Amino acid sequence: MQIIVLRHFSFDDPSVIISWAEHAGHELVVHDPADGITREWLHSLDVLVVLGGPMSVYQEIEYPWLIQEKAFVKRAIEMGKKVLGICLGAQMISEILGGTVFTNGDQKEIGWHQVQRNVEYHPWLAHIPDQFTSFSWHGDTFSLPEGARNLMYSEACNHQAFAYGEHVLGLQFHLESTPQCIQQMLSRWSHELRDLPFIQNDSVIREGMLVHSENSKMLLRGILDQIALT
Repeated sequence: MQIIVLRHFSFDDPSVIISWAEHAGHELVVHDPADGITREWLHSLDVLVVLGGPMSVYQEIEYPWLIQEKAFVKRAIEMGKKVLGICLGAQMISEILGGTVFTNGDQKEIGWHQVQRNVEYHPWLAHIPDQFTSFSWHGDTFSLPEGARNLMYSEACNHQAFAYGEHVLGLQFHLESTPQCIQQMLSRWSHELRDLPFIQNDSVIREGMLVHSENSKMLLRGILDQIALT
């Protein structure tokens, strides 16, 4: 398979996805959308992964390259490519499909939080447990686009995962985040660790890395295995 990963900040770490692709014999390239996107990539593309970022999908004035990226992701969906969106990527997919992205008020989620599946089924989540803990760092949320199915929720956020057909999946949480990336986030964005119900402090987040990171990696590899099979 030919896989393209769109990464939106320099210290984001897609190494879990890269190592999975290398082990499975797939070809993978990582691009920063701010450097430009070539529509010709779509011809050979099998899987598109759109990662998270500190910007919001509605900040097109501050980040004008978002316009081109959204057009690229929209065309990939229309062509029936397999598309996985994570955090910003999931919000982008929602907007592209007609949903709305907006701030989640005081329900910002930062840290290790429980995610709960509902009764909806999607083949890419075939081996994901009914309840698990994943890393989150987001202040925006989104409405469910028409025709999409809500798959997961948390205490703070009703829409943690959704599917559009069988080839598009959005995840609000970060199974891909490595300890190295999380440490950088804590260092650079420490001002966001405010005293709010769903924001954990620095020490709790760092302690959780030892407990949850390896399990998160295995869950993501399971999703990627299913993407390759279907």
